[in-house]
Amino acid sequence: MSMKHIFVQGSRPEAPVLVLLHGTGGNERDLLPIADMIAPGASVLGVRGNVLEHGMPRFFRRLAEGVFDEEDLVARTHELKAFLDEAAAQYSIDRNRMVAVGFSNGANIAASLLFHYSDALQGAVLLHPMVPLRGKELPDLTGVPVFIGAGTNDPICSISETEELHSLLSDAGADSELHWANYGHQLSKLEIDAATAWFERHFNSKA
Repeated sequence: MSMKHIFVQGSRPEAPVLVLLHGTGGNERDLLPIADMIAPGASVLGVRGNVLEHGMPRFFRRLAEGVFDEEDLVARTHELKAFLDEAAAQYSIDRNRMVAVGFSNGANIAASLLFHYSDALQGAVLLHPMVPLRGKELPDLTGVPVFIGAGTNDPICSISETEELHSLLSDAGADSELHWANYGHQLSKLEIDAATAWFERHFNSKA
């Protein structure tokens, strides 16, 4: 298949499959412990980005810190969507029951999926994301639950950037929830606990 990945069949087939999207320099296994905290027993599809930056995997190129190569971002977004379609067929996954869990660069590609497709994801946990594209009309995301985990001291994702993404998703109809923690650009137990509670509310009650 077109992207290096790992699929782990969970003990709860009724739960959504978590699509794990790592940050810069990570790999398809990085977020497995996070997935186990957010949705114990769920199947997981960990994906590795196809772009290398000084040897570090990413999901799309950037021109500088915080400056995306938008043409590459769009192409890689379509590439990831096609991969998810292929993986659903290969592993007999319900394509309509995929929830992304992305950190940093992985959160940005997940947000870009939402910006391009109304049906690519059933929901998303975006941990320290940025606005992937500006000036783009978003698809109808009515009812799509999105969790945004952010740090008030994040030097990469500013408060205004985070609030802008939250507003764009909400304006497109997404059920976007924004959680702040007093941290920088790293994962914290507080935000993972909040994401776990969010997932419980939105998905376990429907399982």
